Amino acid sequence: MKVLPFKIPKPENVTLYVQNYVGETFYEKLHQHKEIQISLIAEGEGTYIIGDCVGDFKKNDIFVIGENLPHIFKRDSSCVFETKMISLFFSKNSYGEDFFNLPEFESFQKFFNEVGLGLEVLSNKKSLYLLLSKIKNLSKYNQFISFLEILRLISNAKIHTLSSLINLKKYAGNEGKRMSDIFQYTMNNYHNEISLAQVSDIANMTPNAFCRYFKQRTNKTFVNFLIDIRIGNACKLLTKNNDLNITEISYKSGFNNLANFNRKFKSIKGVTPTQYRKNIK
Repeated sequence: MKVLPFKIPKPENVTLYVQNYVGETFYEKLHQHKEIQISLIAEGEGTYIIGDCVGDFKKNDIFVIGENLPHIFKRDSSCVFETKMISLFFSKNSYGEDFFNLPEFESFQKFFNEVGLGLEVLSNKKSLYLLLSKIKNLSKYNQFISFLEILRLISNAKIHTLSSLINLKKYAGNEGKRMSDIFQYTMNNYHNEISLAQVSDIANMTPNAFCRYFKQRTNKTFVNFLIDIRIGNACKLLTKNNDLNITEISYKSGFNNLANFNRKFKSIKGVTPTQYRKNIK
């Protein structure tokens, strides 16, 4: 099964492709494509991996994914809502090599300079939501006008850069499948004990070779990657499940030691699980 690269199923001669996805799950395989992607989570929640960044997504989140940046959006199995994502796919050169270099688009340069790392949009979200939710039904001309306004709003918004500079790496062929298999296995089994022997078998490598391989390609150890996923799940449980105590959340997230869970949680989130829950409330 060839996982990477992934080809966006857009018609030829289309400069801006708008996709309204509705279904039980997102595309959960590690993939990358040559187009820039702007996506609004209209419904659903789960975990994403973008470059070397692991995080959570929920309704109304907006992400921008750069060209050939590997990524996954995996819906939570506990999510009762149907998954909905509205996405725009385009290239900087879609309208000609120099189009976005025109003086009129000077404010867009920050967007194009930073998009390669992947972005989460933190402000201007209400205006962006309205534009993205309506763009599919517009004429081609009005889609283009809305697209420029979307770029303007993102360029002027508060953003969070997701991936690290060192991780701008393309996967291809067998390497893409191997990384996808590793990510899928981890995201499906993080709540259980996962040994290096188990995951290195998935990669068809020795444990030592696997540790070097994973660190070189993700800029983090596999253990830290696994902890990121577990802490992300714990945050969702702390937010949504008030009937679960901290010990129960610890075990449901894959930690078999409460003290270790509290220590790892605070090192990543800056507060204890108890304080995190209080802050959410």
